[in-house]
Amino acid sequence: MARILHRRHLLLLAAAVAVVASVLRPAAAVRPFVLVLSGDDFIKDSAAHPSLPSADSAGTDADEWDDFADDSPTADPLLSPSSWVPLLDPASPSASDDEPDSTADALFVAGARAMLSAASAGDDAAFATAAAQIEAASAGGHPGAQSALAFLSGAGMTRPASRSRAFLLHKFAADAGDLQSRMALAYSYFRQEMYEEAVALYAELAEAALSSSLISKEPPVIESIRLHSGTEENKEALRKSRGEDDEDFQITEYQAQRGNAAAMYKLGLLYYYGLRGLRRDYGKAFHWFSKAVEKGDTRSMELLGEIYARGAGVERNYTEAYKWLTLAAKQQHYSAYNGLGYLYVKGYGVEKKNLTKAREFFEIAADNKEAGGHYNLGVLYLKGIGVKRDVIRACNLFLHAVNAGQPKAIYQVAKLFQKGIGLKRNLHMASVLYKSVAERGPWSSLSRWALESYLKGDVGKALLLYSRMADLGYEVAQSNAAWILDRYGDESICMGENGFCTDMERHLRAHALWWQASEQGNEHAALLIGDAYYYGRGVARDYERAAEAYMHAQSQSNAQAMFNLGYMHEHGHGLPLDLHLAKRYYDQAVAVDSTAKLPVMLALTSLWLRKNYADSFLVHFIDSLPEIYPVVEEWVEDVLMDEGNATILTLFACLVTVLYLRERQRRQAAAANPQPPDGAVAPM
Repeated sequence: MARILHRRHLLLLAAAVAVVASVLRPAAAVRPFVLVLSGDDFIKDSAAHPSLPSADSAGTDADEWDDFADDSPTADPLLSPSSWVPLLDPASPSASDDEPDSTADALFVAGARAMLSAASAGDDAAFATAAAQIEAASAGGHPGAQSALAFLSGAGMTRPASRSRAFLLHKFAADAGDLQSRMALAYSYFRQEMYEEAVALYAELAEAALSSSLISKEPPVIESIRLHSGTEENKEALRKSRGEDDEDFQITEYQAQRGNAAAMYKLGLLYYYGLRGLRRDYGKAFHWFSKAVEKGDTRSMELLGEIYARGAGVERNYTEAYKWLTLAAKQQHYSAYNGLGYLYVKGYGVEKKNLTKAREFFEIAADNKEAGGHYNLGVLYLKGIGVKRDVIRACNLFLHAVNAGQPKAIYQVAKLFQKGIGLKRNLHMASVLYKSVAERGPWSSLSRWALESYLKGDVGKALLLYSRMADLGYEVAQSNAAWILDRYGDESICMGENGFCTDMERHLRAHALWWQASEQGNEHAALLIGDAYYYGRGVARDYERAAEAYMHAQSQSNAQAMFNLGYMHEHGHGLPLDLHLAKRYYDQAVAVDSTAKLPVMLALTSLWLRKNYADSFLVHFIDSLPEIYPVVEEWVEDVLMDEGNATILTLFACLVTVLYLRERQRRQAAAANPQPPDGAVAPM
């Protein structure tokens, strides 16, 4: 319904159809997450915290202070036998060093590799063979195969779609330790509002995510790139995700090589965090940060301190870390104060532990809006480490860090909601927060491979990988997979129950993915669901369900949805015929988005005509536009916009213009030199 409703009203002013058709562009991204709590959400009675950690145990509890862990994680989920990463990245070592431990292992590896290859080649027969191998491995008890088979069963690939069978297989795999199936199960529980079960799984996954990845600073290690903006390809975001092939990167690299300190710092950040399609490379990051410092860039000092403290690409050296963090702090880089506070808490690189100095450094960082400072200071007050315990203050500090995107703070607040410490127990909110941290885990690297596949033109593999991540609950993957299904529907990339997807299978799968994305706050997805029901695209036409979807988008302050609801009230489609409510929605649309002013003005004009001239010819003409418009649009696209016809029409227009200008020139010349009437004597 989206832009078409605008066009219907604009047909009242036939000359303006193409201009205003795109005035309201539906949002493609989820609105930023901001956690806002009221006083009622806090527990003010300190006696009501039976599970609050004691001050005595706080000093020996290192779980809250693992920013610069002494040891690497004992197990990397990326390298588990269930992971697809070794199959996607030849340079990645596998957990079994490419030596399968059993027949089931061999079948799973062969099947998963063949499945990815078949998706790339668009070979439905090879895909079915690969699925059979995975099914055989699943029968042998392989958790990775059970997880993959659950994904295929849920999506209806090479077998009838069965959510119950998918759930059972994910349960078996999760019980055997498969983390991807635990993600899928947690998401399934979350959608069903079974928050006790969801929060238990998401808490484990969030902890695994924090312990396995360096994600203590924003932006995240794995960037979630949305392939589309509205219904169009998101060309700008995709251009910036091409890694070393991106022109901007090449310019930055050239500037850095010529001695530009700012460019050196930027390159260091790109390699350190693995941004814009680059693979993480601590060695290159250290190189460029060091070069930048030599050129006088003080921002790189703090990053060098962090690198030495973590031992990322260099041998861990707390003395060097303290030196660089101190130099950065003297230059008023406040994140360095947070690092120094941590070193004093642990006693690393300094003479001895000093909780007073640690608190002072954390306070300086927090006072200057450094999220890490808010988080660490919150831990001090929560546990009473070097300060008097103050749970309410700790919660407030954590909330500052949460709204700055600090993952450890998000995890901590989720735990407080789960346990009812400082904040009233709220399992729904705990699940939401744990989920946001869990989705930063190493399994999110599938999004990088999906994006790389898409950029290389391997849309089949991209669809498969995004669909896999959609099964785990990633909203961006859900919308990307749905958009690919809609955009590339004519290509043989969608695997269905028997061979390639039928049009109905493709529509239903895209519809399900859009719906899941809309549940997680994607406004554009909710609009597309409404359009599907309004027009009967892939589903039976249902105005009432269309209205529900638009209501969902409207609740997220989406102007397009408000406009659509106004139109439905104006015409009584799925909603009561109510001109007053229609006007209210139209007014809300322009209040939310000023670019809606022109279409809303036209809609209000139509509304005024309907109210004052209900049975007039003009109103009947407006009501007939939905039937007229598709015919006009088809004629424009098939006749006027045809390349050959457009060329002929252009030449014809040019010829008419030339003839008109020549005729006007002739008339002007004649007016300047009037001829005497017949028989008249010309003046001497």
